[in-house]
Amino acid sequence: MVGARSRKTRSGTTRKALLAAAAATALLSGGALSAGTAQAAPGSHRQSAPAAGASAVAKHAVTGYWQNFDNGATVQKLKDVDDAYDIIAVAFADATGKPGEITFHLDPAVGYSSADDFKADIKAKQSAGTSVILSVGGEKGSVSVSDSASADAFAASVNQLMDEYGFNGVDIDLENGLNSTYMTQALKAVHAQHPDVVVTMAPQTIDMQSPQNEYFKTALGIKDFLTVVNMQYYNSGSMLGCDGKVYSQGTVDFLTGLACIQLENGLDPSQVGLGVPASSSAAGGGYTAPSVVNDALDCLTKGSGCGTFKPSKTYPGLRGVMTWSTNWDSANGNAFASQVGGHVHGLP
Repeated sequence: MVGARSRKTRSGTTRKALLAAAAATALLSGGALSAGTAQAAPGSHRQSAPAAGASAVAKHAVTGYWQNFDNGATVQKLKDVDDAYDIIAVAFADATGKPGEITFHLDPAVGYSSADDFKADIKAKQSAGTSVILSVGGEKGSVSVSDSASADAFAASVNQLMDEYGFNGVDIDLENGLNSTYMTQALKAVHAQHPDVVVTMAPQTIDMQSPQNEYFKTALGIKDFLTVVNMQYYNSGSMLGCDGKVYSQGTVDFLTGLACIQLENGLDPSQVGLGVPASSSAAGGGYTAPSVVNDALDCLTKGSGCGTFKPSKTYPGLRGVMTWSTNWDSANGNAFASQVGGHVHGLP
């Protein structure tokens, strides 16, 4: 999904559908849907809750990544992020020399004079009902949680950063491997200390082709408190949909056909979001026009606007969308926030 501070786009290695062919038989198997996470009351796209924890996240939510670095997109402070975003994921945490442990450092390029100013912006966003979380990973992220000791270190450091900065939770965007056993252990430990924690995930398409994949297993392992999986529907090339057919990125069928895999294999609709680039400059491939994203949302929630793939049922509780990034969105006139964000908040 996303990567190093030096990159100019959120581009990763292109993965073709052939890589996922072995998982094709697993895609068609249904699964019992889990209980959804706590949601905001219908009728308002967010609740006014200073804590802005998981219980305050909108029923239909917009997630955006905020870049703690300058890569050519608009440089923002948190206070500059469009109000359409319900969850802001601060990208990214930093690895330390201790396996599993993370820390966070503000990049001077974003313009904060002190950490206290940054924390004040977090509180201001939260007072308006926006959740602010810390993203771990990225395209070149080096955090590894591969045993009990590193799981403990990860959880302890996440909890410490939540307390220090006031983050509402954590986003898992590990693109270089994930161990479901120990990441599940770590996230359960975070949840034990922060029961209203917002937990999001941003797997690549290949990571969610089958419930047997490590990312998918992690999502299912924490589904009793998982907020949303915003899969990256970009930088992947063509992939298999839940009907076993190959679909091309940037299309309605790609979004709906791949979302179906998660929706029919154990995740609640409230835990599924569509992740797309905010502009053609924000990724190496897979830019999807706002109108196409909105058609996919309508197809999944209402049964209208579909392409050739038509889901066998609708999922009106679908959580919403994610974009990389709020900075690229700003550089593009906040088209994603206004066009897609407005559509998400208008869903029933």
